Amino acid sequence: MRVVPMVALLVLAFVPRAQAMWLGRLDPKQLLGPWYILAVASREKGFAEGKAMRTIEGVVVTLTPENKLKMLASRSGLDGCSLTAVELWKQSPGWVFENPSLGVLEYRVLSTNFKDYAIVFTQLEFGDETFNTVELYSRTEVASLEATSLFSKWSRNLGYLAQQQARLQEDLTCAHKVLQ
Repeated sequence: MRVVPMVALLVLAFVPRAQAMWLGRLDPKQLLGPWYILAVASREKGFAEGKAMRTIEGVVVTLTPENKLKMLASRSGLDGCSLTAVELWKQSPGWVFENPSLGVLEYRVLSTNFKDYAIVFTQLEFGDETFNTVELYSRTEVASLEATSLFSKWSRNLGYLAQQQARLQEDLTCAHKVLQ
């Protein structure tokens, strides 16, 4: 019985880093442009209770001349749609980004073909809560079967429970606020 938790810890510790090293050789400019966020797995407190209300999100990724990622995202909340701008700087080595002053401890692409989808891992810290998320980015409003399958595989392999995963509702109102 004790072997299973140890295996889960090893998977959490090593899987994302191994994949990110491979992706570190790719041109990060391929991540640039508009994306729909169609699914999320999160360990954030309260995520399971609110996941049914979450709708498809939009994000536009740009790269500054200093290799900082700039992200403009839109998501729905209790007060309607909100826009958030975040700037992340590159960690060395590889294409892993952060901005601890905003609570983003790590932002990395786990898997992608850049043309259609990206599976993105983010470690966040807000107040006394540290948690991570995995998001399915898609260039289109509907994810490919390959993208959906990879998102499910990464979520499962990183130990997310079913209640910690959500396919976002097909309301594009907030996503279109940033993607148009």
